[in-house]
Amino acid sequence: MAHTKNHDYHLVDPSPWPFIGAIGAFIMAIGAIGWMKYAQEVPFELFGINLAHWGLFFVGLIIVLYTMFGWWRDTIHESQAGDHTPVVQLHLRYGMLLFIASEVMFFVAWFWAFFDASLFISEPIQVGRLEATGGIWPPEGIEVFDPWHLPLLNTLILLTSGTTVTWAHHALLHNDRQGLKWGLTFTVLLGLLFTMVQAYEYAHAAFAFSGNIYGATFFMATGFHGFHVIVGTIFLIVCLIRAAIGQFTPEKHFGFEAAAWYWHFVDVVWLFLFAAVYVWGSAGAIPVSH
Repeated sequence: MAHTKNHDYHLVDPSPWPFIGAIGAFIMAIGAIGWMKYAQEVPFELFGINLAHWGLFFVGLIIVLYTMFGWWRDTIHESQAGDHTPVVQLHLRYGMLLFIASEVMFFVAWFWAFFDASLFISEPIQVGRLEATGGIWPPEGIEVFDPWHLPLLNTLILLTSGTTVTWAHHALLHNDRQGLKWGLTFTVLLGLLFTMVQAYEYAHAAFAFSGNIYGATFFMATGFHGFHVIVGTIFLIVCLIRAAIGQFTPEKHFGFEAAAWYWHFVDVVWLFLFAAVYVWGSAGAIPVSH
């Protein structure tokens, strides 16, 4: 009777994943510095060892990915064991909401950089910026993307993917297994298509990442969004695998719900990017021909 559980909370078992993940993140951070030093062809010595190479970064990345796999695997096992009570599920949702809120602030930083560079180009205090932009935005000599070409196509692709993931969610709630799997399959395919279109767009950009403030702000904002699309697509692929083996039920499917929230967040961010960076930010400029 001393070990009887009289509460709705779950006390997790001792886990090695926080420690292993911290080691992986540290190695990845040091490796990233070494990779940048390697690109600059300068040494990066630590304890007498030259770490100016790209290999250490991927060692850390593999450790982090292994940690993510192991930690989430244990979380799934906890759910299947009945440890995720309604209270625990509520707190998992709070955690996901806070994570998405932190991602919102992450993108606020890129939008802030873009608007700061584009709105304050002729202030007297910004002499260097005036020289870099010619007092106009987009800067002189920049051939921007036509927002009503590939960017519009990608907007339609993402909006459609938002409807298919919602279809999958409603199918799951009604225990429609085929609808769940088809909805997730179409969402994954649309996510992959979006990534391919953006890669094609980047390959045909008339401006570079470095050398001009327009390219720096454009690629940082859209590039990090593209990275989030890739992460979200992987997230949905995992959900598709779990749906295929029957791990989701109408009553318990937080893993899928979290993926759907994340995907809708990616959709909304893209709408802001399309309106601000592609449409407003390129108004009056010369579009690049494809």
